[in-house]
Amino acid sequence: MTFYDAVYDAVRHIPKGKVATYGQIAALAGSPRASRVVGGALCRCKDPTVPCHRVVNRLGGMAPQGAFGLPGEQERRLLAEGIALRKDATVDLSIYLWNP
Repeated sequence: MTFYDAVYDAVRHIPKGKVATYGQIAALAGSPRASRVVGGALCRCKDPTVPCHRVVNRLGGMAPQGAFGLPGEQERRLLAEGIALRKDATVDLSIYLWNP
C-alpha cells in the first residue's frame, strides 16, 4: 500500500458531520510529519468515495480556493453535512473534530 492509498483509506473513515486535520490523517497513514503530503494526495484524488472535503488544517481552515473545483465548494459540502462554520469560515474543531 502506498502512502497515498493509506491517506485515502484514513479519509474514508471520517464520519459524515465530522472533520479531521491534515496532521491527523498523516499520523493515521503512518507518517505523522507528512501533513503537507496529505494535502497533495487529497488535491490529486479523483475517487468520489474519498470525502476529501472533510479534511481541514490545524486551525479548522479550508483548503485553498479552487481545490474542489469551484470556489466555496468545500464549505458547501461541509454545510450540507451539518457542519456549521464560524464567521471566519473555519470549522470549530472542539465540536466537529473526529476522534478515531
